[in-house]
Amino acid sequence: MALRLYDSLTRQLRDLAPAQPDGVFRFYNCGPTVYAPAHIGNFRTFVVNDILRRMLELEFGPDKIRHVRNLTDVDDRTIDQARKEQRPLAEITRKWTELFHADCAALNCLAPTVEPAATGHIREQVDMIEVLMRKGNAYRAADGSVYFKISSFPDYGALSRIKERELKVTNSVFDADHKDDVGDFALWKAYKPEEDGDVNWPGPEGASAGRPGWHIECSAMIKKHLGATIDLHSGGVDLLFPHHENEIAQSQCCNGTTFARHWYHSEHLLVEGTTMSKSKGNYYTLGDLVAKGYSPMAVRYALLAGHPRKQLNFTLDSLHAAESALATLRTYRAALDQGASQESDAFAAVFTALRDDLNLPAALGALFTAVHRGTRNVDLKSFERVLFALGLRLDLPAPAIAIPPDIAALAEKRWAAKLAKDFAGADRLRGELTAAGWSMLDGKGGYKLEPVKK
Repeated sequence: MALRLYDSLTRQLRDLAPAQPDGVFRFYNCGPTVYAPAHIGNFRTFVVNDILRRMLELEFGPDKIRHVRNLTDVDDRTIDQARKEQRPLAEITRKWTELFHADCAALNCLAPTVEPAATGHIREQVDMIEVLMRKGNAYRAADGSVYFKISSFPDYGALSRIKERELKVTNSVFDADHKDDVGDFALWKAYKPEEDGDVNWPGPEGASAGRPGWHIECSAMIKKHLGATIDLHSGGVDLLFPHHENEIAQSQCCNGTTFARHWYHSEHLLVEGTTMSKSKGNYYTLGDLVAKGYSPMAVRYALLAGHPRKQLNFTLDSLHAAESALATLRTYRAALDQGASQESDAFAAVFTALRDDLNLPAALGALFTAVHRGTRNVDLKSFERVLFALGLRLDLPAPAIAIPPDIAALAEKRWAAKLAKDFAGADRLRGELTAAGWSMLDGKGGYKLEPVKK
């Protein structure tokens, strides 16, 4: 069975295959904006992309996959953070890039073949903008910025179906941006000293000095490192519009050819049944969860437990279930070590599910069906192949502290009470934790649970 994946553009399941004669599969997924820690919602997308990358390697061979994931290190948010901290932009983005890489390693995500940064590709972005201006797809605004003219691209909206619903933009934004049309988007932003500080580069011919718009970054880096047409472009559903829609428009107008042959988007992550928010007390980074006593492998398992194209409800209880599942797999793996094995197709159903649109729930179900059968004459290599596909490492130690679900839930209620400034309620709940034998240590952005020493 070929590796099939839903295509967001055609709304159909389609086989994945390289188009170029060299047989190399060219794959791009949007990376992080490095101005703060990535949260677990971000990492759901990165974990899904990692499983996709692993399946592509198993399908075509590791040397036949060219995977590019970018770093957005210049945009409104990175510049704003540099201004707030009164530190150079490069210093800010380097700090958060290093943390992102550490989190990826902890979650066992494979490194991309190439990881370009936007600031290292300013010339490539300017070159594309100049081509678009010469072709009549872009224009210089009164303030020296450059905008893409969406009316010049008749297929605009095909990916997101944006033409099927109203595009709401206020007149004030329309006037302030000096755009010819409300839907036009920035390719180049004119330098504003009060906002940009010392962040600026020479602009395209006829435009002011400034910095690139967000959307042109990916198009330029894709063209340089993968070529004018790629086999697959992926990312979170939040990027479908306007980011990916704009990438298609500017790339196809510049290059005169199909930009991406296949599009794939993973759905949003919910936490405790609702959107993630610091004000709700349900906003987690990997570091937050590790501080609570959970292992990165449990976080990875919990993030891959739902179908990528459906919303996943992440809970602390799901992390307890993940730790238990990993313990079961460790026990099974240890038993397989003890004897020779011949049966190599015990996990065929796992790969059937993964090849069918990354059906992760079905894949995990098939895995544990095989495990619970108790068959011990299974080929160890076939089991390790499953672990590779899912990116699960069983050689890492389990967390030192196992936190019971009722204690974790009590701690969450107490933390929520504190954030809501219900200090009496928070004190009462802390007393309940103490009575149950647990100490809750508050930190700047979270808390840590420890058993009370007797």
